[in-house]
Amino acid sequence: MFDSPLSASAYEILEVDPAVDDIELRRAYRLRLRQTHPDTGGDAAVFIQVQRAWELVGTVESRAAYDRRTGVAGSSTAGAGGTTDSTAGWSGWRPPAARTDTRPRARSYGHPGGWRRERYLALIREWAGRGVEVPDPYDPALVRSAPRDLRRLLADALAEEATARTVSDLGMGYTVWHDVAVGTDADDKLDHVVLGPSGLYGVMSEDFGGVVGFRRGEITGPSVGTRAPVTAALGRMRAVAKAARVKFGGAIIVLPDDDLAQAVTPLGTSRGVPVVVVRRSALAMVLRQGVPQARAIGGNELFDVRTRLQQTVRFV
Repeated sequence: MFDSPLSASAYEILEVDPAVDDIELRRAYRLRLRQTHPDTGGDAAVFIQVQRAWELVGTVESRAAYDRRTGVAGSSTAGAGGTTDSTAGWSGWRPPAARTDTRPRARSYGHPGGWRRERYLALIREWAGRGVEVPDPYDPALVRSAPRDLRRLLADALAEEATARTVSDLGMGYTVWHDVAVGTDADDKLDHVVLGPSGLYGVMSEDFGGVVGFRRGEITGPSVGTRAPVTAALGRMRAVAKAARVKFGGAIIVLPDDDLAQAVTPLGTSRGVPVVVVRRSALAMVLRQGVPQARAIGGNELFDVRTRLQQTVRFV
């Protein structure tokens, strides 16, 4: 928890300044428990976040480790330039290390999160560097101090990379195309197109940085703002389907586990395409079992769909 560039810190969840003493921190925790408890009209998801925040900073030892790891408290482990002590044992928001697992992987094309990560690196250096080299653009303290638009770029890149790892682990029966171009705008893209025995899916990997809700088949909440992520995803899927002359079996929106009250939330259908919102940890299960009401693909049809996509997909 709290490992996303957009997610609130433990102190923000408890609504205290990071410099408060331990007594005030405990008082804030008890107050937040009362405010968010479902029996008193609070939000169950936020109530759980409060409890998890306390697990991270509730003792002297855990709080010191959290401050060093995240840099949010401005502790002595953070230097004037916002970098953290290299002995903290945490590498920040960096690309995952190469794995040595030799099991067969899903066929993968494109670079998941590549466009957004490159954009983030260019903008964070422009914003923080001001003509000076930025030693570590992924330093947690630097990232947390950056404007929300920059943090969102990194959060989305990390979300896309996490989805790519999940699909890759499903095995050679699956094929995935990442960062699929839809229009002339590089940001107007379909994060992933996944083809497997359970069907053909358009997948968007999102991180809004907070708990979300649902209304009339759309994702809502303060962290979402005026965006309509489901509507946008379906529009992009239609563009890909038209170009490749294929039919999607379903749309999947992947969110961080802490932002959803349940593992899988069906949102109904749009023009015959079922839509589900899933926790990141439940994505593999959904792709193996299939989205409810989605049409499975097998035999020669699977090879035909793969060929059509391979011939038409463009990458951002």
